[in-house]
Amino acid sequence: MSNRHDPIPVALYARVSSDRQDVDLSVAAQLRALHDYAGKNGYVVAREYVDEAESGRIANRPQFRRMLDEAGKPEAPFQEILVWKFSRFTRKREHAVAFKSMLRRRGIRVVSITEHADDTPTGKLMEAIIESVDEFYSENLVPEVQSTPNLPMVSPA
Repeated sequence: MSNRHDPIPVALYARVSSDRQDVDLSVAAQLRALHDYAGKNGYVVAREYVDEAESGRIANRPQFRRMLDEAGKPEAPFQEILVWKFSRFTRKREHAVAFKSMLRRRGIRVVSITEHADDTPTGKLMEAIIESVDEFYSENLVPEVQSTPNLPMVSPA
């Protein structure tokens, strides 16, 4: 049994989508921020998982699945999963609810280092709102891009 001064083992999860590189924080930048946060908050990094060019709307991402598989072991190597934003974990609300519930039953929390959502009723509401907005953003992006007219290139004067 560990005391409260022992560092908490965590997994870091970073993800970027192929079509979102310009908007998403790069994997390297996410990992720097996650390592910095872990170091300042009493965590020890037990694992790192990175999915590049993977949509957050798809659950079958190689490193994401590996992370969930390891979390399901009787002696999981981490107690929390740190993400830069909840949208890095998933952009589908139903996936967020299912996977976070499964992890919670195993005593593992998913923590966004940039979005405050604790285990209070208000924190849970905030997390649900963030997840819903993430899903809306993802679903709304395709119709917006498809409806943008192809404008002719204009040379600078």
